[in-house]
Amino acid sequence: MSELHPAAVKLEPTANDAALNPLPPHALPPQPPRLAVLTDLNVEPLDSDHQSTVSRVINDENGRGKMSSMGNAEPIDSELLQLKRLGKCRSRTSKAEYSPDCNGADMDADQNGQGASTSREEKVSSLKTGLVHVARKMPKNVHAHFVLGLMHQRMGQPQKAIPVYEKAEEILLRSEEEIDRPELLSVVQIHHAQCILLESLENCSLDKELEPQELDEICFKLRESIRSDVRQAPVWNTLGLILIKTGRLQGAISVFSSLLDIIPDNLDCLGNLGIAYLQSGNLELSEKCFQDLVLKEQYHPAALINYAALLLCRCGSVVAGAGANADGGTSSDEVASASVAKECLLAAAKADPRAAHIWTNLANAYYLSGDHRMSGKCLEKAGKLEPNCLATRYAVGVHRIKDAERSQNPNEPLTWAGNEMASILREGDSILIDPPIAWAGLAMVHKAQHEIAAGFDIEQNELLEVKERATYSLKQAIGEDPDDAVQWHQFGLHCLSTQQFKTSETYLKAAVARLKESVYGWSNLGISLQLLEESSQAEEVYKHALSLATPKQGHTIFSNLGNFYRQLKKYEYAKAMFTKSLELQPGYAPAYNNLGLVFVAEGRWAEAKFCFNKAIESDPLLDAAKSNMIKVATLCKLDTGLASCISD
Repeated sequence: MSELHPAAVKLEPTANDAALNPLPPHALPPQPPRLAVLTDLNVEPLDSDHQSTVSRVINDENGRGKMSSMGNAEPIDSELLQLKRLGKCRSRTSKAEYSPDCNGADMDADQNGQGASTSREEKVSSLKTGLVHVARKMPKNVHAHFVLGLMHQRMGQPQKAIPVYEKAEEILLRSEEEIDRPELLSVVQIHHAQCILLESLENCSLDKELEPQELDEICFKLRESIRSDVRQAPVWNTLGLILIKTGRLQGAISVFSSLLDIIPDNLDCLGNLGIAYLQSGNLELSEKCFQDLVLKEQYHPAALINYAALLLCRCGSVVAGAGANADGGTSSDEVASASVAKECLLAAAKADPRAAHIWTNLANAYYLSGDHRMSGKCLEKAGKLEPNCLATRYAVGVHRIKDAERSQNPNEPLTWAGNEMASILREGDSILIDPPIAWAGLAMVHKAQHEIAAGFDIEQNELLEVKERATYSLKQAIGEDPDDAVQWHQFGLHCLSTQQFKTSETYLKAAVARLKESVYGWSNLGISLQLLEESSQAEEVYKHALSLATPKQGHTIFSNLGNFYRQLKKYEYAKAMFTKSLELQPGYAPAYNNLGLVFVAEGRWAEAKFCFNKAIESDPLLDAAKSNMIKVATLCKLDTGLASCISD
């Protein structure tokens, strides 16, 4: 009769729902080859009487050995990888947008081809041989050295380009009038600095910040460039953008801040600093940067998009959507923020109506405001503008999953969503897409298919097939990025829904070990332990989740803790927890539903019916409350009939 409700949060790995002026797939950072792995479900957690449950969870996961290998991922072509890393990324008409172009006009027109032909390889080899010959015969020919350096750089060989650029600089720094070319010297130094950065990135893992001496050497080269040509301030943006794209956010913040100290009116830098702060999680400083940018250039699409993205990040997780009404639980400030984000994106779309990413973000803004029809239309518009954009297709797939969750006939939208996500993996280049996100998208589809199928009376073999598809794609998503706590969490929730409670415990422990501050991860681990009847550990984990929770998160944990006490028949404790949950979030449907179950246990039918009615009002899609209402009405009739029989 009762139903346990995991915390009401969906940890969807959506990359572009509220993206920062989202990059097209070709601008996404390249992914290094990863070892695909599966968790070992046979490893039992260590038991230690003197350790708390919370610390034991973390220690257990940190102490596990290597997981079993599924095989190596497809190796990435080194030349294409370096080409993707390469970039001057100077913004011209867009203040916060940037392209992976190295130096604008001198880019090879065909460098983005999918593999060079034999004839092209022969031409490149012949050209390189000729440049080497010219450089040897004419040691003062700076152009020959510069072009040779560019060739090495674009072939993904920064270590060979560095000495060539150094030779070009040496020639240009001679005090001879005929070779006094400060502008060319500036360009050479820019590329020299890029190659030093690229070479240093090859020797360290993604997201690892640069060593101080490495950053100092790069900044020194860039400062020299600015001294020789004051118009070359964008080189600082080049460095900062490369650092952002490779996950080195603190280095990027330092670079952009330094540039703003020198040139406070550089709008490119101001917008990029806001992006760096936003990606590092500092929403306050990010908002200040974007507000300043919008005030200085009110109608610039990129400025409007990035400010809207910030607002969507801030309010997107708390604005109530379909089936999650909360009687004013969403503050007027949050609703106003969502409205401002929508207006910013509408203005940006008016200024640049052919930019697909604007329509994608506008779709997200409409979705958050509850206008799902307009959200779908915006995604259709984005798809027509860029039919081959993998990021847009991913957003369309996510939208169809959400449509299916609201639909009474979910099969068709889920089939479309599955085809969309599968086509991204099938057609997308491993360099142009982010495989962990693509697999996570497919896993979302299969997980939703299983949850919906389990609610219908279908053949057992069909249900088993859907379950196996969901399990495979969820494991594959983990294998693509074993450090991503979200994917472990999603698999843990899937195991909860399939009543594999011990397996669920294993995956949820892995999730919180990777993201120790995950409030909902700890709360859902408490549910798993509760279902395994490990009461003392479950209570400790719930309380730990409460210690991490913000006021906007606490209501879900209080509701789960109340359900825990209800099952232990500690009804007064349970009612106190549900009351606290409803104080924090008036109209929270699971709390009303579970409070109704307490009243049922106490035989208080009228109070129980009131609670179930409130739960259905707040969330018409909460089937548990509807079922409980029918059952309590039946019990009430039986009780009344029994009472009349006794009186007779």
